[in-house]
Amino acid sequence: MSFDKLNLNKALISSLDDLGYVEPTPIQEKAFPIIMSGKDVIGIAQTGTGKTFAYLLPILRNLKYSDQRHPRVLIIVPTRELVLQIVKEIEKLSTYTSLRFLAVYGGTNINTQKQLVYNGVDIIVATPGRLVDLSLTGILRLKDIKQLVIDEFDQMLSLGFRQQLLSFLETIPNKRQNLMFSATMNTEIEAVIAKYFYEPLKIEITPHGTPIEKIIQLCYHVPNFNTKVNLLEHLLKTDDTLNKVLVFTSTKKLADNLFDAMKLRFPDEVVVIHSNLAQTARINSLKQFHEGTKRVLIATDIVARGLDISDVTHVINFDTPDTPEDYIHRIGRTGRANKAGTAITFINETEQVCQVAIETMMNKAIPYESLPEEVVISKVLTDDEIPKMIDKIKQKKGKDTYVPGPAFHEKKLKNQKVNLGGPGRKEKLKGKDAKIRTYRRN
Repeated sequence: MSFDKLNLNKALISSLDDLGYVEPTPIQEKAFPIIMSGKDVIGIAQTGTGKTFAYLLPILRNLKYSDQRHPRVLIIVPTRELVLQIVKEIEKLSTYTSLRFLAVYGGTNINTQKQLVYNGVDIIVATPGRLVDLSLTGILRLKDIKQLVIDEFDQMLSLGFRQQLLSFLETIPNKRQNLMFSATMNTEIEAVIAKYFYEPLKIEITPHGTPIEKIIQLCYHVPNFNTKVNLLEHLLKTDDTLNKVLVFTSTKKLADNLFDAMKLRFPDEVVVIHSNLAQTARINSLKQFHEGTKRVLIATDIVARGLDISDVTHVINFDTPDTPEDYIHRIGRTGRANKAGTAITFINETEQVCQVAIETMMNKAIPYESLPEEVVISKVLTDDEIPKMIDKIKQKKGKDTYVPGPAFHEKKLKNQKVNLGGPGRKEKLKGKDAKIRTYRRN
């Protein structure tokens, strides 16, 4: 089926022709008529299948020119990078229209964004945090929202945006169309859908948890951080096919530590990205990797969802993801647009539990590769890998002898209470009672 068979207008057809797009993906083909009908939609599809165009095409098709100032379409996404990417897609598709759109995210001057909102906008693409900030100023009003899109909802929940999202769902007009697109689904998302969506139609292109078949998967059992660094260095030096490599780590600290280690070995080939970096640094890292001027991008899961980074030859999980869903998102960064890709996972002893969970969900074992002989197995552990030995002293009354600590000191002799065998408190009270009774009789 070609885009000509969809009910697109001339402006969108011309934009798609300029981009060289001829056929819609399955999610785009199935979602278009349903969204055009005005029904709520839940779209579940693997990453890299065209979910963004699946909701943008019908939204732009239905959105007519208006000179009103307040936005009519709100698209909420988890990261700044995804905001910028979606705005670029809108820009491509709206070349022959006069629609106004705006990217709203943190890390930039809010006053500039306030002025742009005040000037008037049709579509706002925003992260939850900055959306809250602008709403509280009173400049941004959401009373005219007709279509709400929540993209990568599960990641927003994991990033702690649940309360902000629910507050928006409560405050924007009830008479609206709700669209949610994601690669995974969980019970918390289903509960939100049940409460705020109206009889949504679910479009599921690929069963949940099924990896992209074109991706070659393999794993190495590696004991520790330094050995993983040695293995990564060996693969980059010996395999010429690793020419655009995305390396995932679970934490920002680990990403920085790995970047420090790798830039000594490949000083002009490695960049890093995570949420603690300045926005300009994050944009530059993505740009250099996207354009191919840097061979390796070390990243947290900030780039595991939604971002379209083309021609990634290899995804390397430097550590194994805690959840199978994160594994699927990570490896989905390669093997896009019907191209082959390879996903390599480094697994230490404690991460083998995660490996079992991933293989169970996929119903498929990840092939195991022996560690190359050239790779030096390090015995040096990082601070995080050294077991923390906590000595717990349990004292049992009557059995264990108490040993005072260094801060203990003996009381002065005059302050010590010593029982000299005199009458106790009860005896003294009895004596007083006897005196009182004697007094009363007299």
